Amino acid sequence: MIAGNGRFPLLALETARHEGHEVVVVAIENEATPELARFAAALHWINIGQLGKLIDILKREHVSEVMMTGQVKHVSLFSGITPDWKLFKLLTSLKEKNTAALIGGIQRVLLEEGIELVDSTRLLKPLLAPEGVLTKRKPNKEEEADIRYGRRIAAVLASEDIGQSVAISEKACVAAEAMEGTDAMLRRAASLTNGKPLRLVKASHGRAHLLFDVPVAGLSTIDTMVETQTTVMAVDAGRTLLLDKEEMLKRANDAGIAIIAYPPLEETA
Repeated sequence: MIAGNGRFPLLALETARHEGHEVVVVAIENEATPELARFAAALHWINIGQLGKLIDILKREHVSEVMMTGQVKHVSLFSGITPDWKLFKLLTSLKEKNTAALIGGIQRVLLEEGIELVDSTRLLKPLLAPEGVLTKRKPNKEEEADIRYGRRIAAVLASEDIGQSVAISEKACVAAEAMEGTDAMLRRAASLTNGKPLRLVKASHGRAHLLFDVPVAGLSTIDTMVETQTTVMAVDAGRTLLLDKEEMLKRANDAGIAIIAYPPLEETA
């Protein structure tokens, strides 16, 4: 497992331990938590630019399958990389430097070394959002109108690997997520609306796979929605992880927030 930040890696490791699996973890410095050591069969640390070291570790541990869990701040991917020679060669071969191109390139390099990148949600399928209204309250007509508009915008942005979320108010896109993340995007949107309620729409990338960059929402998402007067969250069913799902939905219900999962828009390879 390659581990970034957030609860995703810990939850996946806890599940693996419960199911009797031994997992080797390669943790990203300044992203992953040392708490991973509690559940990992072995824990190694690398910085974000050490592709060669990653491959050496995986080969030394006789790993043939690896999953990417957790997030790595997009700004780190963009400006925080000091690449080793292996990654430098990859970067110079890429036509684009966005997240999808970079991780897709890493996937190809790993495959050349006999290491397959596998579904990052393999251990957490029960936490993927099922289709339908997930909270006690369903969206009202005004919220539904904002969601319909927002899903179109979010799908375009996600397909271009710009970001996964948009903040909508009165059928206007107040803010689009880029490198700052969902919480920061919502706070920026709230600073622009003078107290008007917001709607959060998250989109998957339209890919047929869930190898990397899977949309995630969790407890902090609900807390930020309350803070920013965001009344509803719409996500793609079967393609969005709801971390700490039961507690997350309880907090949403307590706050009167509606959460709904729609069938994903058309998928690509």
